[in-house]
Amino acid sequence: GTYQAASSDAASLFFEGFISLESNMLHEGLKYVSRETTGQKERFMHEDLLKRHLELVIEANKTTNITRISSWEDGMVLHVQDSLLGLDALNACPEGRYADIGTGAGYPGIPLAIETGRPTLLVDSVQKKVQILDGFIEELGLDNVSTYAGRIEDLGREQAGQFAAISARALSKLSVLLELSSPLLKIGGRLICFKALVERDELDHARVVGKQVGMELVDDQTYELDDYSRRILCYEKVAKPKLKLPRRTGLAQKKPL
Repeated sequence: GTYQAASSDAASLFFEGFISLESNMLHEGLKYVSRETTGQKERFMHEDLLKRHLELVIEANKTTNITRISSWEDGMVLHVQDSLLGLDALNACPEGRYADIGTGAGYPGIPLAIETGRPTLLVDSVQKKVQILDGFIEELGLDNVSTYAGRIEDLGREQAGQFAAISARALSKLSVLLELSSPLLKIGGRLICFKALVERDELDHARVVGKQVGMELVDDQTYELDDYSRRILCYEKVAKPKLKLPRRTGLAQKKPL
């Protein structure tokens, strides 16, 4: 289906838009719809953490390239609001650990960790980015979030079947993501793919690879967010892979299934 992210009938927490901008970025106004079970105090705490995270990202980006987005306004839409579009998909996953692979500046991992409280692992192969993320986590006081500096294949060998949910945002082709995530997920666990345009060939190839690695498409939603569309596809691990995974590091991209 297709949803307007800012609509008042959104099922989960989505932003309704900006209030007038103020000079201090910590006081930038945001309205959003909260889940009925979320109390007002908790809602405001979450909002403060989401804004503080973005402020830290913008500050860190002045000296280290961790994101191409450098303005507060773009960051709120293209990082924070975009990340929260995956909230329903994450809530639909089984209970358990969640990993955000190729996390970069911590999107969508940190916003989703803030909103769900799930034990969350931020995964990135660039050590310098992970060190920055560790600073974010400490500054934000996120006891449920930790980091992993290394390749996804290595994590798959070290922590096979340990995750109930994995997210990947603008990281790679669907078929590659399916191969990389399958060893990490327990049976019933889900991969949440944040994509922009997805061509039919990519979807068809993912369907073929999915059968090899035990993954099946279970949800496909498109959201309109300002001037662009975000497509979120969810794959569930329904069976053990038919081949030994993970393959040698780098083969998923160099020699795709």
